[in-house]
Amino acid sequence: MMHDSHDHGISQDVPRTSSRPLQSSSEPVRDYRRYLDPRTLAKIGRLNLRARLVVEGYISGMHRSPYRGYSIEFADHRQYVQGDDIRHIDWKVFGRTNKYYIKQYEEETNLVLMLAVDCSESMSYKSPSSPMSKHEYGISIAASLAYLALRQQDSVGLACFDESVTRYLRPTNHTGQWKAIIHELDGATGPSKTSLKGIMDDLAERTHRRSLVVIISDFLDSLANIQAGLRHLKYRKNELILCHVMDPAELDLPFDGPIKFNGLEAGGHLLTEPKALKTRYRQEVETFIADLKKTSRELRLDYALYNTRNSLDVALSSYLATRSARIR
Repeated sequence: MMHDSHDHGISQDVPRTSSRPLQSSSEPVRDYRRYLDPRTLAKIGRLNLRARLVVEGYISGMHRSPYRGYSIEFADHRQYVQGDDIRHIDWKVFGRTNKYYIKQYEEETNLVLMLAVDCSESMSYKSPSSPMSKHEYGISIAASLAYLALRQQDSVGLACFDESVTRYLRPTNHTGQWKAIIHELDGATGPSKTSLKGIMDDLAERTHRRSLVVIISDFLDSLANIQAGLRHLKYRKNELILCHVMDPAELDLPFDGPIKFNGLEAGGHLLTEPKALKTRYRQEVETFIADLKKTSRELRLDYALYNTRNSLDVALSSYLATRSARIR
């Protein structure tokens, strides 16, 4: 049974520059890293506060920022304004036009982060040993990444999906995007199945600019459908991070005695003895995970498996590493 959660703070707007943990002068120094633990996060009701604390916990454990300097990847020009660094004036353009223009680089135009979050029925699963459902864990990852990206003034978009995209926000870093993302993520899971190929085809057609697409899902679909959708997104020159969210019980099948399993997406019920299935079940799960990892290597995208009992910092590390590589 799910326990009621409690709010442990007041929501705040996304800070743009400071990377220090949020605290008042009278507040004792707190170890924000504990907020990377799902058991702690599960006690925090508000998603916006949960995300903020995850990011502060992660940043408090970092020793240096990877975001320094200009990208070597040239993007566009913009007219010089007072205060711009004159080292980045394009003198060739000045020679032709007698006007000052600044070379605008990838870091200045900012990365576009598109969060694709699975809200199908299977994501609502939560075993007794897990502090959060797969959906709660997944939206915590999404909200934390959105918060972190907006701190860097990146543009962030959101697509919530099951069989189709049910909620969509175009990428932007405008004021109000943080609240809009939290509002959409706070929606519940629906009764539908996952249809990943159609979702990824839809996202590929919607992304008109090269983006970092983070897909947060339990990936309960055929491998062929997943591969086809990923290839379409890669064909559009997007970079991808797959966040594969699974409950510990889905990984280990730890149940004893006769148990009735209720199908979340396929429907129906199955009364069985788990011990008779455990070995074969684990083999099937391990094979599926290995196939997803192999597909990720072949398509040169990032893959990470998330047990809903484990820390969320891997998701932030993956995003930061990809962003840092893009702006070098």
